[in-house]
Amino acid sequence: MIERKIFLIRGKKVMFSHDLASLYGVETKGLNRVVKRNRNRFPEDFTFQLTAEEYEALRYQFGTSKKTGKGGRRYLPYAFTEHGILMLSSILNSPRAEQVNIHIMRTFVRQREYLNSHKDLKSRIDDLEKKYDKQFQVVFRAIKSILDDRPGGNFNNRRFDIE
Repeated sequence: MIERKIFLIRGKKVMFSHDLASLYGVETKGLNRVVKRNRNRFPEDFTFQLTAEEYEALRYQFGTSKKTGKGGRRYLPYAFTEHGILMLSSILNSPRAEQVNIHIMRTFVRQREYLNSHKDLKSRIDDLEKKYDKQFQVVFRAIKSILDDRPGGNFNNRRFDIE
């Protein structure tokens, strides 16, 4: 569940304030208020607010409601990097927040391990390709093609690289 809530925005893996609030069992408004009160703990590399263009791109991909009128989002969401989420744990002192943070950190670590093993596999294929003759070149190219076509690092087909 947590893995599906991690996105790639501005080249950083992030989670949105509304998803974190839901996991922590608090209102988004309350979570944002706590962050604003402790702004010095959340530099730009820990949390940032999406631009209107970034939000529109995501809104169309998700099919969410319009931002005006009843039921729509009135403010641009905040995105929290892994470090921002860790900082949240120091502010939200509830047993649920502690448990949620443990699960989130484990998810980030698992994703890093997956990406590192994927790079290692590609490196090994390159080494093997250099060793063997041209007959096997076709096989190696096919394997690389499969690896490149895979959504490596897209975390359940939910990667949005917005810049």
